[in-house]
Amino acid sequence: MITNPIDAPRRPPVAALLMTLALALTLAACGKSPAKDEHAAEGGKPAAHSGEKKDAHGGEKKDEHVEGKEELTLTSDEALRAGVKVEEIKSQLTGESIVVTATIRPDQERLARVAPRIEGRVTAAMAKLGDRVRAGQTLATLDSVAVGEAHAAWVHAQSELRISEADFNRAQALDRDEIIPRKDFLRAQSDRDKAAAAARTAADRLRLLGGQATVASASVSGFAVTAPFAGTVIEKKLTLGDLANPNEPLFTVADLSRVWILADLPEASLAKVRVGAKASVSVAAYPGEVFHGTVGHISATLSKESRTVAARIEVANADGRLKPEMFATATIEASGKKSEAISLPDAAIVLLAGQPTVFVFEQGAYEPRLVEPGERLAGRTLLVSGLKSGEQVVTSGAYALKARLLKSQLGHGH
Repeated sequence: MITNPIDAPRRPPVAALLMTLALALTLAACGKSPAKDEHAAEGGKPAAHSGEKKDAHGGEKKDEHVEGKEELTLTSDEALRAGVKVEEIKSQLTGESIVVTATIRPDQERLARVAPRIEGRVTAAMAKLGDRVRAGQTLATLDSVAVGEAHAAWVHAQSELRISEADFNRAQALDRDEIIPRKDFLRAQSDRDKAAAAARTAADRLRLLGGQATVASASVSGFAVTAPFAGTVIEKKLTLGDLANPNEPLFTVADLSRVWILADLPEASLAKVRVGAKASVSVAAYPGEVFHGTVGHISATLSKESRTVAARIEVANADGRLKPEMFATATIEASGKKSEAISLPDAAIVLLAGQPTVFVFEQGAYEPRLVEPGERLAGRTLLVSGLKSGEQVVTSGAYALKARLLKSQLGHGH
């Protein structure tokens, strides 16, 4: 029997069957892989998390790069370039203090307004404003008719003295030989003594007027205005050719090796301050620096307008950095009970994540540590907690360490 090819069923090709089988096997393998992972998770050990490490016993260890716990290490050269300075902190006795504003003044006991003793015309002005001068140094020279007259009187007195001394010597020789009466010898001696007294008086007058008791002087009418002690010229009021007089000082010389800090104490704080109390002074010109002194005087009167009492703090100023008329902040120790506390320079405390932090140097690394600051006293901050005596703390360069710490945290994904 002959079958029609059109009516017979079509058989799929062998290649198509093989492709279908391969696809089915692939899908079956994909469907079984999650189950395999689950069984692995149940029977095996978990993989280490990106933020975890294995310790020596095979246990989990958290990542050490935790914000606020990062440790920094710097070489000596890096620390020097960053301005990092480390100091060992120690607890000190502190008590209540009084903070007042003040003004720097020259020591009034070492201040001189230099004026000529007599009227004269200015011929030269050697000293300049701000110059440091020695005791007896010439500040200016003047010319005066009175000095010229005094010099002439001294020259005349010297001449009279020489004549009287010659007469006395001759009378003395004649008296030894009993050639002249005794009364003539005594008269010659009296004349010599009077001439000597007149010469001394003329010399003293010339010296008091500032003239030079010498015949070889180039200008017999000139005299010098000199510094009474070593100090600094803080004021100068003269011009060449001016007519100066004793009522108008030409220079003001001050010894600024010690200055006065004048402050006004509130009436309520008067009972807490004593003469001799220690004080710390800071000025805007030298941030972070503290100048130490003592209370040298407290006024006996009260200002009825401001209800304050004037107080004077004496501070050494050998380098001359404290200038008259500077504004200052004075912190005076009040009398009363004291307690031990740790203080740091204000620059040693920085904010990390909004928290007051210092850097402690330990085992070659700089570790940030949270602290609790308290009262601020003349550029320093008292700490309530966070540090203990004997620890090494960064007192300068803390901001540079903060920048390095934040940079390292950003590098670790923070």
